[in-house]
Amino acid sequence: MGSLYKDEQDNWITVCLKYLLFVFNFLFWMGGGVVMGVGIWTLVDKGEYLSLLASSTFAVSAYILILAGGLVMVTGFLGCCAVIREQRSCLSTYFSCLLLIFLIELVAGVLAYVYYQSLSEELKQHLSKTMTENYAKPGKESITHSVDRLQQDFKCCGSNNSFDWTHSVYIMSLEAEKRLVPDSCCKTITHQCGKRDHPSNIYKVEGGCITKLEQFLADHLLIIGAVGIGVACLQICGMVFTCCLHRRIKLDPY
Repeated sequence: MGSLYKDEQDNWITVCLKYLLFVFNFLFWMGGGVVMGVGIWTLVDKGEYLSLLASSTFAVSAYILILAGGLVMVTGFLGCCAVIREQRSCLSTYFSCLLLIFLIELVAGVLAYVYYQSLSEELKQHLSKTMTENYAKPGKESITHSVDRLQQDFKCCGSNNSFDWTHSVYIMSLEAEKRLVPDSCCKTITHQCGKRDHPSNIYKVEGGCITKLEQFLADHLLIIGAVGIGVACLQICGMVFTCCLHRRIKLDPY
């Protein structure tokens, strides 16, 4: 009688673990979609600004997130198959996939953290030089477009302020046609509106672009980190459930 009760109890625990793992895999699959979505959003939303950064760390972190998200969605499906088949080899493979994805996300998290620490210094050193030396130069059309988009989106003018344009290659050239700032500094863009640098016409008192771009990138990195931590917690739960079910299948006679 005691042995029968113990077998029924073991079977009940195994069934509970299977349902928990099913629920986990559904959440895990959704989490993979979120991770992939955040990675794509990071590259698409204001992705043109990546050409203004000195390093590719920010873009690499986003690509790693997209890769991890895709693997998470595939692994979630494989996890359901492993639970249905109740084979220890399938569960072992599933556990290995969870561990691999966890390590990939850990790398992305470390890269994001390291980049966050050096973000301010990189922007101060690189963005100002890029804007004053490469704007409107032949062959630098992507940078010119990115700077114009940056100044309009963030309502800023110059890396620190509008006076940064005074000694820029573009403003000192004949191409500027006596402009004091690029036309993208204007609150309402019209042809040669950059000739007048009054605060009513340009973004003169709203602050420089470095501070605003730094805040934008920092917010993105925080979102990447929060999503990564959330999915990592799900993975840890999944690995625990997988180990428990792995042991139960080993002990069960069927």
